Amino acid sequence: MATIFTKIAHGEIPSYKVAENEDFYAFLDINPMSKGHTLVIPKNVEDDYIFNLDESTYMGLCAFARKVALAIERAVPCKRVGVAVLGMEVPHTHIHLVPLNSEADMDFRKPKLQLAADEFVSVAQSILSEYEKL
Repeated sequence: MATIFTKIAHGEIPSYKVAENEDFYAFLDINPMSKGHTLVIPKNVEDDYIFNLDESTYMGLCAFARKVALAIERAVPCKRVGVAVLGMEVPHTHIHLVPLNSEADMDFRKPKLQLAADEFVSVAQSILSEYEKL
């Protein structure tokens, strides 16, 4: 049975896409810690632990995430983009890319932002536009 993230990557569940290639997909977290909080996933590998990925998939995921992070930095005002890999909440490897202005912005325990659909659309389009320029 496909994970929710596989269904998102294959277009079965809607998402706010910020980047995509043949093997990987990036989309806005719908419960973001900050505006522009993005999840990066392998499209066709559902293992829930990043270090179980074969080397090629792991390296490809990291390279894709780097490019997405660079696009986020250009599209969202922030000092840097933080990276976290927890893998506990959805059984599908995923990297969190979180725009940061302070270390407190990366606290997974704090209340999540509530954004309107038009804000998600605007941020996703801005990041995708920057991604396509890279």
